[in-house]
Amino acid sequence: MSSPSSAPLTRVELEIGGMTCASCANRIEKKLNRIDGVTASVNFATEKAVVTADSALDPQALIATVEQTGYSATLPAAPVNPDETPRDEELESLRQRLIGSVVLAVPVIALAMIPALQFTYWQWASLALAAPVVVWAAWPFHRAAWINLRHGAATMDTLVSIGVSAAFLWSLYALFFGDAGMPGMTHTFEWTIQPSDGAGDIYLEVAAGVTMFLLAGRYFEVRSKRRAGSALRALLDIGAKDAAVLRTAADGAQREVRIPIAEVRVGDEFVVRPGEKIATDGVVSAGTSAVDASMVTGESMPVEVAPGDAVVGATVNAGGRIVVRATRVGNDTQLAQMARLVEQAQSGKADVQRLADRISGVFVPIVLVIAAGTFATWMLLGFSASMAITAAVAVLIIACPCALGLATPTALLVGTGRGAQLGILIKGPEILESTRRVDTIVLDKTGTVTSGRMALDDVVLAGEGAASTRSELLRFAGALENASEHPIARAIARAAEDETGVLPGVESFHSAAGKGVSGVVDSHAVIAGTAALLADWSMQIPAGLAEAKRSAEANGKTAVLVGWDGEARGMLAVADQLKPTSREAISQLKALGLTPVLLTGDNAAVAQSVADQVGIDRITAEVLPQDKVDVVKSLQAEGHVVAMVGDGVNDAAALAQADLGLAMGTGTDAAIEASDITLVRGDLRSAADAIRLSRSTLGTIKVNLFWAFAYNVAAIPLAALGLLNPMIAGAAMALSSVFVVGNSLRLRSFRSRALTDPEKRTA
Repeated sequence: MSSPSSAPLTRVELEIGGMTCASCANRIEKKLNRIDGVTASVNFATEKAVVTADSALDPQALIATVEQTGYSATLPAAPVNPDETPRDEELESLRQRLIGSVVLAVPVIALAMIPALQFTYWQWASLALAAPVVVWAAWPFHRAAWINLRHGAATMDTLVSIGVSAAFLWSLYALFFGDAGMPGMTHTFEWTIQPSDGAGDIYLEVAAGVTMFLLAGRYFEVRSKRRAGSALRALLDIGAKDAAVLRTAADGAQREVRIPIAEVRVGDEFVVRPGEKIATDGVVSAGTSAVDASMVTGESMPVEVAPGDAVVGATVNAGGRIVVRATRVGNDTQLAQMARLVEQAQSGKADVQRLADRISGVFVPIVLVIAAGTFATWMLLGFSASMAITAAVAVLIIACPCALGLATPTALLVGTGRGAQLGILIKGPEILESTRRVDTIVLDKTGTVTSGRMALDDVVLAGEGAASTRSELLRFAGALENASEHPIARAIARAAEDETGVLPGVESFHSAAGKGVSGVVDSHAVIAGTAALLADWSMQIPAGLAEAKRSAEANGKTAVLVGWDGEARGMLAVADQLKPTSREAISQLKALGLTPVLLTGDNAAVAQSVADQVGIDRITAEVLPQDKVDVVKSLQAEGHVVAMVGDGVNDAAALAQADLGLAMGTGTDAAIEASDITLVRGDLRSAADAIRLSRSTLGTIKVNLFWAFAYNVAAIPLAALGLLNPMIAGAAMALSSVFVVGNSLRLRSFRSRALTDPEKRTA
């Protein structure tokens, strides 16, 4: 055995196939960890195993170990075309089996439950239709049950396989060796309870119906689980696809050559024009500009850059032309590191085992013991083997709960459907349990609590003046800023145009990097920018204006001083605007028992100002993306169950790390894909609605599961006594199914507290 200290370690990732529940992942993990020098972690949600082992260990040995356990394993293959979505064979197989079972099972159920449809040889037609459902469509359950049996375990798949097989095999016995195959046999409406040898009854509708319902639940579960891996693709898609690299030609002149991003090397210099994404991490070597880094860093304010300043790949050049020298490329960039953070957070996220599996772990062994005890008791009492087998099989049939196939899918269907109407998209059943336990909610600032868009916040005049003076200040400043592409300039120009109408043209426009702009508007020499720029033009700033500027900056706003004709005339304060519903949203979240925490990459003054306005007591500011993950981890380490609400790429890793991730639908694809719940409207009050709806849906699922089992538990004693006929069994299943569906439909009455408009409430 090679010790970890004597040989270098390597990290191997395996894609695992064939897992049906969390116990499968635990089984594989234990098997891999028994190998000398191996530390493995298997995640059911992402269907991946992350293995740390001696570099000398052949990955094929790991694959062989997984296959010996009864599952498949492969090394991840790089896609030939990154734009193509890989074909999902398991999901396609489930879809085909589900469609086939619906087409074949519905007529079987109809024939069994409606005597008017029972023609002379209807039972043989039912057999022909049900056989493919039981053998082919139900194969995933039979396979999982066999794997579980080999390891001495019992899950929901075991219960389904036994119940379906028992119903089908007993129906074969009744058809071929009993009276059920006789022409004219019917399932009559007979409610008498009396022992019978069961040879005249068939249960094909049980076998076909249970398979159909549970396949539907399994298909939707797998489909939602598959979306987890999309977060990494969404993250990488936001990066630039190519770069205009400077190359020295034979004549010594430098020319731009556009090459794929994968071919950019450290040390290459590339050109970034206004509006373009910066191709990779680097340092500005020429030019000045403003860079919009909100997507990656979370800073709402554009960052001024000049030669020597570092820039991050995937951020947007919002100002002038710059030349950047690449310092990190490929997997070393900040974007790639964020993608790894998301993957690690998803892999380490504990998956909530399905409620039905947890119940069946106790329920299945008990049912098997009761069935065996029933058979033995009837034989010991001197009854025939036929009657003993009938009673034992009846126990197995009635123990396979038809309503269980509807318990989770119907509640999810109604709950998520109602959520979709309200702009709340819940990704899967495993999300719901987290909402019940959440006690802390971390809120990203930019784009979540605030709008994420710069806007004019305040106008301060230099002295006493008429209303026209404000109009004149906005008109001159707006005209000047309208000639600039800077995000702050665009905010001022928009506000000026909204208030004063069409803006005049500007002549002799000039931009001073990091200071502001100047030009001639309506024959006036207008200056807009910093105090230093006004000082360059010999303009004195009045004490009142200077105090207003200090106050604005203390509250995290950007102050733009405006002057013309040699005199400072006023100040314009620009800030990221608070969403009008944020304060109400925080109140609703607190009412749900949650403690809000404001988390932002912006500076502390901005964060404190926003927190004071909306009623948040705890803030963490000036954090990088990896720091956001650490903040979530530290809260979890303190024993908190953490929800995270965000909208940017910089939030994706933290959303994946959190116990519950909620993404604003107005945000980036990366954040949406990494989250558990998407809030389409971008209204923070939807977060409170989402948690309320999720908790209601989870409660409904639990009630459904209780009754799905309760009906069967109540009927098991009757089956053991041999007192069940097909009509009573069918009625019990129908009644339990109707109850489950009806209980789930109550979720349609859920009302959003974010929609105050009476017309919207009726939607």
